[in-house]
Amino acid sequence: MATSSPPILPISNPETTATSVQSQPPVATPAVRLFITHITDSVRNGFAQRRPWSELVDRNAFSRPESFSEAALRVRKNYTYFRVNYLSLIALTLAFSLLTNPFSLLLLLSLLAAWLFLYLFRPSDPPLVLFGRTFSDRETLGILVVLSVVVIFLTSVGSVLISALMVGAAIVCAHGAFRVPDDLFLDEQDPAATGFLSFLGATPSNVAPVVAGRV
Repeated sequence: MATSSPPILPISNPETTATSVQSQPPVATPAVRLFITHITDSVRNGFAQRRPWSELVDRNAFSRPESFSEAALRVRKNYTYFRVNYLSLIALTLAFSLLTNPFSLLLLLSLLAAWLFLYLFRPSDPPLVLFGRTFSDRETLGILVVLSVVVIFLTSVGSVLISALMVGAAIVCAHGAFRVPDDLFLDEQDPAATGFLSFLGATPSNVAPVVAGRV
């Protein structure tokens, strides 16, 4: 009787396996990916709810208000209807102001990157080490807060942001006061608070515990 040889089992080298695992690119942090996806979805939904720009610039719908109370009522009704369009105008005004001031834009982007990579999405273990010194989470938070105050209030960044927001708000108020809202009808199914800033009201579940645990 012929005897069958036992099957040959594959042998893996632990060193080779460890080397291949280390050579693979690191996977992005789930909290960061979820946060970016949440913001992207919010912006996309906000753009989907914008009103036609032709209604915003309809020349036949403009007239001077007879009183301040009528102007305030028009602004409130127009903002309810053109909310996403108005936020887009303010965002464009802010972007234009920052693009015309590259130094302020660079400072603001650097500050945002510091918050993201040094505090919000950095794992608490191991602690932050800079210039041979170890910083706790509270020390890192305090340094970032002081740095934010310095960048916003003691440089040109604050004046650029405030002036851009004031110009954008003035444009919105002027349009809302002179645009007659009688031909505008807000859909009843539209939510009361939607738009680009809706993601601020709901923080992703994977990000909130990390930020809350640091404070």
